[in-house]
Formats: sequence, structure tokens, C-alpha cells
Amino acid sequence: MNGTPIVHPPRAVRIASADRDLAALRPLLDAAQSAVGDIPALLELARAAEEAAPKPGNGRTAFLWELLASVTAVDVAAGRVLEPHLDAAAILAQAAGLAAEEGRGRPDFDGTGSGGAWGVFAAEAPGLRLEAKHAEGHFLLNGSKPWCSLAAQLDHAVLTAHVEGSGRAAFAVDLHAAGVSFADPEWTSRGLREIPSGTVHFDGVPAVPLGGPGWYYRRPGFAWGGMAVAACWLGGAVAVARGFAASLQKAADGGREPDQIALAHLGEIDRTLAHLTAYLAQTAARIDAGELSDGGAWREALRVRGNVAAAVERIQTLVSQNLGPGPLAFDEGYGKRMADLQLYIRQHHAMRDDAQLGALTLKGDHPW
Repeated sequence: MNGTPIVHPPRAVRIASADRDLAALRPLLDAAQSAVGDIPALLELARAAEEAAPKPGNGRTAFLWELLASVTAVDVAAGRVLEPHLDAAAILAQAAGLAAEEGRGRPDFDGTGSGGAWGVFAAEAPGLRLEAKHAEGHFLLNGSKPWCSLAAQLDHAVLTAHVEGSGRAAFAVDLHAAGVSFADPEWTSRGLREIPSGTVHFDGVPAVPLGGPGWYYRRPGFAWGGMAVAACWLGGAVAVARGFAASLQKAADGGREPDQIALAHLGEIDRTLAHLTAYLAQTAARIDAGELSDGGAWREALRVRGNVAAAVERIQTLVSQNLGPGPLAFDEGYGKRMADLQLYIRQHHAMRDDAQLGALTLKGDHPW
């Protein structure tokens, strides 16, 4: 196949919604297409999308995932900007709901609970540790947090920190506060080049606790957020598949019919995506029905993330083998998408996540 770029108008990724609901995404997708490569514009897009995006578990989880998948199908980096902002909004809402249930009222986020662009920083790394200590009625952060994507361009973050004797807890923090500094990430990646992930240092920075020690990981929203990331991966895979189908059609229009291998691979991609979208639709419905609001949520998240990650890698392999080196060498959009998606799905821990699932299965936690 030749490497001539093929440009299409943005299309929504369907998981379960009707045409009229998906049509409402068109302005957002047009804006995402116009903002490709422009991080300030993508951050503004994320803030605007928050107004229309439903919260997970509130009856429209499938539409939330369609929104994320559709934006990622336009540009993987755009989805990578949008997902953590919406995740942070969901976490803040969940923390506020918990506080209300416990009769504490809505938490005081010290101005960080509204407006601005948000990130979620929960990664750990050897030799780096972020601690939160209670002092004079509030918490102060000291230490370093790794893998903080776009931190220097964000306004706030939900992050995890170690609390002495209590494990890790979640906090809301103002990234413009005194005592916050950003290390040069020395980002050399060819994938997600516009989204550097570096280390952020905190020196006596005030932070607002969210939900108490352990709550961040125990809440079902942790699993739901993990599945939302998988919806982004799905959107990237759909974009790769659409490009492949368009390339085959263009070649056929020019008199070069696809051979059986190309058709077989396209058929495999079709049934893979059909299976994944049906699975995500079913899972979203279970979340909204309250069936995944306990310990089973993370088990299901491991299944969803593992299945989607494996499918993404398979689709990328099939398309790359069929199209050859031409698009990688000469089609900037194709090359960017493949590199961005390859890095993005490495958030999945592959066999280590399967080992977690296997341990749960060994305990009898399975439907079969």
C-alpha cells in the first residue's frame, strides 16, 4: 500500500448508544480534530467536555466510554489529555458523595474543586516517595511523585501519597502552590510526544484529603476509571482499523483488489471490535445497574483491560503487516497514531495484571 495520507471527518465510536446520542458528540470531535498537537487547546477541550460527560455509574457509563473512545479515535494524545481530567472530576464527585453520606458535607477543596485543568497522579517508582503529614489541622505534602503527565501545564491534580501508619491516601492539590516544582522529564518518546510525563517535587505543599486512607483504591470508581482508560485504547484501535479499511478500499478503487490475507485480517479485526464493543456495552450496563460496585469491580476491570490491550496489539500487528513500511515512513497521522497507541497501552501491565486475575480466579472468583 502507498503512504498517501487519508483524511476522514471525525466519527463517533459506538458501544451502545443510539445515532442521535452519538451525533451530539460531533462538535466535540470536530474541536478535537482542530486541536491535534495543541495542548492548551486540548486542555480547554477537556474542560468543555466535562460539562457534557456523564459520571461513571450514573446511568450513562456507555456514553462516557463512547465519548472517550471517540476523541481517542480522532487523536490518541487528545484522549490521553481528556481521560485524566474526567477521571479527576469523577473522583472529586465520589469523595463529595462519601462526605455527604457520612454527614460531613461537601469537602472544602480550598479552591481546587472547580475550574482549571486536572490530572491524576497515582504511580509509584523506586527511589521516589511522596508523603502527606497532618500538621495544624491540614495536610502537607513532601517528596516526589513520578509519571505526572503534563503536570507543568495543569492547574490541579488528584494524587496519592503515603500517610504514616495508614498506607496511601488520595489528595487534591493546587499545582500552582508554593513549594511545587517540576523536574525536566527529558521526554524522548516517539509516542505521545506532546504529553511528557515527569517527576513533580513537593515541599510543604497544602493538600486536601479525599476519602481517607485506602479509599482511593477501595472505591469501585478506581476500577471504573481503569475501564475508561481501556475505552480510550479501544478508540485508538478503531482508528487504526478504519484507516486500514479505507486503505484497502482506496486500493480497490484504483484497480488493486485486496488479497485473501488482507480480507481475512480485516475480517478478524471486524469480529474483534464487534466482540469488544458488545463486552463494554454489557459491562457499562452492569456498572449502571449497581452490579459492579463492590470487590468484583476490579476483577472485571482486569478482564476488560486485558482483553482490550490484547486486541489493540493484535490489530496493530495485523494492520502493520498488511500496509508495510510505507505509511510508517510517509504518513504522519498513521505513524503518530501507531506510536501513541503503543505507548498508551503500556499502562496495562500485561502478564502481571493477568497474574492478579489468576489469583482471584484461584479463589473461586469467576463466573464459570
